[in-house]
Amino acid sequence: MSPSLDPALAQALDQLALARPLLLASDYDGVLARLRDDPAAAVPEPGVGDLLARLAAVDGVTVALVSGRGVADLQATSGLTGPFRWVGSHGAEFDGPLTGDLAVRRDELAAALAPMVEAVPGARLEHKPAGAAVHVRTAADRSAAARLLADVAAGPGADPALTAKPGKDVLELAVTDADKGSALVRLRDELGARAALYLGDDVTDEDGFRALSPDGVTIKVGDGDTAAAHRVPDLDGVRAVLERLVGALRA
Repeated sequence: MSPSLDPALAQALDQLALARPLLLASDYDGVLARLRDDPAAAVPEPGVGDLLARLAAVDGVTVALVSGRGVADLQATSGLTGPFRWVGSHGAEFDGPLTGDLAVRRDELAAALAPMVEAVPGARLEHKPAGAAVHVRTAADRSAAARLLADVAAGPGADPALTAKPGKDVLELAVTDADKGSALVRLRDELGARAALYLGDDVTDEDGFRALSPDGVTIKVGDGDTAAAHRVPDLDGVRAVLERLVGALRA
């Protein structure tokens, strides 16, 4: 059984459900799926796929997944299917993959990061469609992990042409300045949405919260400072939000 929601959040969701067109957007990792040491193992929480599909089936409602993952990775890992909008690489993958000079810069960045990551056992370099990410979640030496992230930030990450996107045990460097906030605004405007919701848990989701404030319903998952107007403690709280929306949209 899902936990009860804060009354202010429940009221905001019920009011949101009256609007059409309506945009319902969410981050994936840490929101719809638990964070895993192996990102490929981060499958959706039980019942989440069904809830998203039911929301997307409502006339005038668009469900969007807005992730730091590349779109192809997000689709493959989640296994989700349906009439969803997919926005990857923190908004860089909105109109397709990178090409030309941006693709060359992305590959050069990954080549520069590779020896730094290889020097720290357990660290992992993720090649992304718009850049590269250094993961240290599985590095046993936490001091070495922290130093690696600091060295990446002070080294390749100091290039003003790159955009740094820090997260939980990860630092991503992107060759574009796209962020989740600009992607959400672009999607909202494209749809002509009269209202929008965004669920997120990480530092990069703060761009989305700020972009949709003060009119959107923004929900932080977990602890930490946030620009979001509402908060749920964990993924059970996310399920409660989705269930509330399903009920409100069918009322």
